Amino acid sequence: MILVTGGAGFIGANFILDWLAGNDEPVLNVDKLTYAGNPENLAALPGDPRYAFALCDIGDRRGIDALLSRHRPRAIVNFAAESHVDRSIHAPGDFIQTNVVGTFNLLESVRVYFSAMGPGEKAAFRFLHVSTDEVYGSLDKGEPAFAETRGYAPNSPYSASKAASDHLARACFHTYGIPVLTTNCSNNYGPRQFPEKLIPLMIVNALAGKNLPVYGDGQQIRDWLYVSDHCAAVRRVLEAGRPGETYNIGGWNEWANLDIVHAVCGLLDEMKPRPDGLSYRGQIVHVADRPGHDRRYAVDARKIESELGWRPAETFSTGLEKTVRWYLDHPEWAARVQSGAYRDWIEKNYGARNE
Repeated sequence: MILVTGGAGFIGANFILDWLAGNDEPVLNVDKLTYAGNPENLAALPGDPRYAFALCDIGDRRGIDALLSRHRPRAIVNFAAESHVDRSIHAPGDFIQTNVVGTFNLLESVRVYFSAMGPGEKAAFRFLHVSTDEVYGSLDKGEPAFAETRGYAPNSPYSASKAASDHLARACFHTYGIPVLTTNCSNNYGPRQFPEKLIPLMIVNALAGKNLPVYGDGQQIRDWLYVSDHCAAVRRVLEAGRPGETYNIGGWNEWANLDIVHAVCGLLDEMKPRPDGLSYRGQIVHVADRPGHDRRYAVDARKIESELGWRPAETFSTGLEKTVRWYLDHPEWAARVQSGAYRDWIEKNYGARNE
């Protein structure tokens, strides 16, 4: 079996669903169910004998040790992380605790577990650490995309905490011989994404008749990766990646934030027009930019293509259409995740920003 941490979150849940759709190998999902960990993401799985869930923090050494001893996974895929830049600006300590201390404790448990294995088990075991392109810092216009050899230059508490976790994972490979694989992905989007991130926030706000807040001039550029493509890449790295290596996973889709918002509005205008016949673009407002906002990310994903044969299957056009359609078809999901705590957060982050 494999153990997946953070499997109730956006990417982790999609990974588990994709894994079980094409694989009979059982999965143990370990998640502490914070605000972004939603059991409803995996509502179709209870009763499936291939799936098990454990409520546990990755920083809980005793709990993780017990799970490793009981289930004996042959691989661990670590998605568990605090992952929103805006939240890291307001509460950086939470990110240090989960992404740095939590990852360290998880790796310590894995170190003990790995050391007790026989030679054959050690050869087959893998620890895949899922990270972000934000650890590389910011790119100027026209600068080459992030390659795996680029030095780290994180600019937010979130990216700094993820950079630290990457270094800890790397150290465990070089010091203890644990077969660690690291992936650094670009901006994910798709079904089941918590609506604090750009694309789902624009969708749910547009449908609710609310403002569509765009930071600054909206010309911050990101590379966008459809979540199912990311899941396929992680599966491929787990299957054939070389221990100790890092693989960048990107969508080959660079878009400015404002263009993303316009594209979402255009799809909603077609799929669910406003009652007054006007475009959702009329709801766009520009708000004060966030501190330290990186201007551009771009991911060079040639290594994973040349070594492992992976390329994204979705274009941005096809992926975005699928994403908007999913939110239109699942209004009850979006309504349930937008709890009082979520509304308080949105007001805290956007309410004080002048248009």
